[in-house]
Parts: sequence; C-alpha cells; structure tokens
Amino acid sequence: MIKILFIGDVVSEPGCNTVRNLLPKIKRENNIDLVIANAENSAKGNGISVKSANHLFESGCDILTGGNHSLKRREIYNMLNENEYILRPHNISRLCPGKGVCIYDKGEYSIAVVNLMGQTYLDTNSSPFETINNILKNINTKFVIVDFHAEATGEKGALAYYLDGKVSAVIGTHTHVQTNDARILENGTGLLTDVGMVGPYDSILGVDPKCIIRRITTKMPTRFEVRDCKCIFNAAIIELDKNTGKCLNISTISIN
Repeated sequence: MIKILFIGDVVSEPGCNTVRNLLPKIKRENNIDLVIANAENSAKGNGISVKSANHLFESGCDILTGGNHSLKRREIYNMLNENEYILRPHNISRLCPGKGVCIYDKGEYSIAVVNLMGQTYLDTNSSPFETINNILKNINTKFVIVDFHAEATGEKGALAYYLDGKVSAVIGTHTHVQTNDARILENGTGLLTDVGMVGPYDSILGVDPKCIIRRITTKMPTRFEVRDCKCIFNAAIIELDKNTGKCLNISTISIN
C-alpha cells in the first residue's frame, strides 16, 4: 500500500506555520510516503513566494500544487521553471512559466501529480478534460494524483467520473471548505471534491470576516487581511494499491 497525504490550500504565514507544527507527527503516525500541498495562497497577502515555497518544502512537503493565484508574484517565476516539484495549473497558457505535471521517483515506484484548473468562474485557457487526455498519453506510471483547482463541485465530480479507472484520485482544491464526500468510484478512482484549507479557523476562507463583509456590503476594493488566530488543518489520506494504482481508501483529516 502507498499512502499519500494531500494538504488543503495553505493560507499565508499562519497556514505555513501550522503545516510545520503538525506535519511531522501526521507523517509519522500515518506512515505517509508522499506529501502534496496546495500552496497558491501560502504567501503573505496571496499567491506563492520563494519564502513560502521553501518553508513548506523544509516542513516536509514533497510537491506543491497551485491554482488561480499561482502567478500573482513575479518572484516565483524562476522557481516555477527550475523546480520540477512546484506546479501551476497545466491548462493555463503555455506562455506562462512552469508546468502542471511532475513525476516523483520513489525508487521502487513513481507517482505522477497533475495540476488542473476548472473553467467555471475561472479564467482558464484550455479544457481540463482535453488537457488530461493529452497528459495521460505521456505518463508511464499507474499512480496518478490530480489536483483539480475549481469552483464548482459538479465540475470536480464530472472530471473524477470522466477519469474513473484512469487515475488514482481526483482531489478538489480552491474553495477552502472541506467537503463530506470522500469516496471511491466504481473503477477505483478516489474522489474528494474539496480537501479544505490550512489557515485561520475563525475566518472566512482564511480572511478576517470584517474584510469580506466590507467588500460585499460596499462593493469597494478591500485589502484582505489574514487573521492571526488558531488554525484549522484540513487534509486527506489517499491509500493506493501498490499493484494496480487504484484507490483502496480515502479519508479526511480536520484538526483545529
């Protein structure tokens, strides 16, 4: 059995610090083989920075995935090009720095991680369905984890059913709210439509509620401030059959 820990969207410095505090124990107690974390909100203010990426790698993350904020900070562009284990959605423009696919070599086996973005309410260049078809033609491992960064649970579920039996798991990110729908589809693909976040618990998606309320009620531009308070840690453990690559179990973690 191969055990993968998938950590929800890490929000700013409080989220990064929470990962550092909790991850070693979680890895040890659950015999985790690979750690994936969505890091597109890990920098202070938004996006991903060199500092936040290095912090998460040093804390025990193996692969960092992204989303619609992946390219917000120019400082990360060189790192996206040079570090194969930091991903951004593969179905944005090819002119953008980085890529959305990596292969992590564990010696005895290799695990592919694919980062895609949805088209509902998001500015995406290419269909995630067409993109994943092209990607799978060039992947030679049976262990494939997809981070589908999307707004709509229906779109995330549709991609999972579309890929049932072709990938090991489809894990949704972006909404920062963990869903209660972890399951294994008929042909062995694990599905969770959103894994949640690691960030301030007493917040709205990690942001101080006052900022969100002001934005909604006044329609004025508002700087989103992250609250410095107790954090929630959302993640999923994906257990894969070492012989077939199929998902044997998928369970959620929520610590606050």
